[in-house]
Amino acid sequence: MLKGYRLLIFLFVFLLFGLFIGLPAYSQEKAPVYVIEVDGIINPATSKFIVESIDQATEKGAQCLIIQLDTPGGLMDSMRLIVKKILTSSIPIIVYVSPSGGRAASAGVFITMSAHIAVMAPGTHIGAAHPVSLGEGKESKTMSEKIVNDTVSYIKTIAKTRGKNVDWGEKAVRKSASITEEEAVKLNVVDFVSPDLQDLLAKIDGKVIKFDGVTRTLLTKGVKPRSLEMSWRYRFLDIISNPSIAYILLMLGIYGIFFELSNPGSILPGVVGGIFLILAFYALQMLPINFAGLALILFAIILFIAEIKVVSHGLLAVAGVISLLLGSLMLIESPTEYMRISLTVIIPAVLVSAAFFVFAVTMAIRARLTQPTTGKEGIIGETGTVVISLAPEGKVSIHGEFWNAMADQPIEKGEKVQVIGVTNLILKVKKIE
Repeated sequence: MLKGYRLLIFLFVFLLFGLFIGLPAYSQEKAPVYVIEVDGIINPATSKFIVESIDQATEKGAQCLIIQLDTPGGLMDSMRLIVKKILTSSIPIIVYVSPSGGRAASAGVFITMSAHIAVMAPGTHIGAAHPVSLGEGKESKTMSEKIVNDTVSYIKTIAKTRGKNVDWGEKAVRKSASITEEEAVKLNVVDFVSPDLQDLLAKIDGKVIKFDGVTRTLLTKGVKPRSLEMSWRYRFLDIISNPSIAYILLMLGIYGIFFELSNPGSILPGVVGGIFLILAFYALQMLPINFAGLALILFAIILFIAEIKVVSHGLLAVAGVISLLLGSLMLIESPTEYMRISLTVIIPAVLVSAAFFVFAVTMAIRARLTQPTTGKEGIIGETGTVVISLAPEGKVSIHGEFWNAMADQPIEKGEKVQVIGVTNLILKVKKIE
């Protein structure tokens, strides 16, 4: 009987010990993995989204955060904020260049190489990280060299920190080198190629990530990643940061202010135009704006307004259209296509603006040429009937109204007369034969 109790106690202790041994592994295996998607230009809205996502994943006790990246590049300042956050992150950050056909170009190269684990999907490429001019005018040769040298030093630091290919990083900046996913693995630019997220999680399972004196083992096989979505606020800021959207907002804002100035007291056009202009200026301050182009657009609006006030037979309107077109083409200068305003936006905007102001000018000229229909000028030439004989003064009825009238000769009641002048609200009329 005693042996039976001992056996039961032994089994109980064994099961309890096994349970405690298994709990840490279980909790670690179930630690969440978060993923975010970054598809588009790297701008302030994108950088804030990535930084906040890293903080949010850290607070939720995530094993790691996966940044699914597809970008043509973007602003250097925004990229540096992202890289700084990744390098100081307390959880592993994995950058996954995907889907197939995607890329990590320009600023995307720095973000990818700064990750603890860099992965690419089949059919993607990485490279072309040469810094471009993002300001008004052109930099001098000396200034361009300084920018390139600073950028080279920065990518070298990132590559050394993550154990990546330093020489290729320098080529990507100086010579705009670009490579496929397979070449990137061979040159030690990224760690491996993976067709999807589940395959990626299976390949990094058991991988040990070293931090400052701390190591962390990833247990990701079979874990379903949780998605962190961009908030409506950052999504809105990301949309208006598009050069074409910023240009449309600028034009709508100018139209709104123009309508308000043309019709004081309308209120709504002025309020809406002011909002559009504020949003446009917010977007333009993040873009390589050329102030000469902006000045030409404003000058075009002045010419359109002048055409309405001064009859120039369309010359001012034509000059306004030309100024608007040149200003739109010059507004944003960048050698990269994604930072320029699309011609499919500029041409319709110019044509619509030209059509509107030509219509306004036509209506203004027509109004000037049309004979007045109200006031003293409007009644001259009208016909009526004598209701009190004119000898030489009497009364006439015109359009149902009774007027005091006078004539150079007597006119009997019932006779038809025509107004030939007005003096102190007394009509001067003549008999219609």
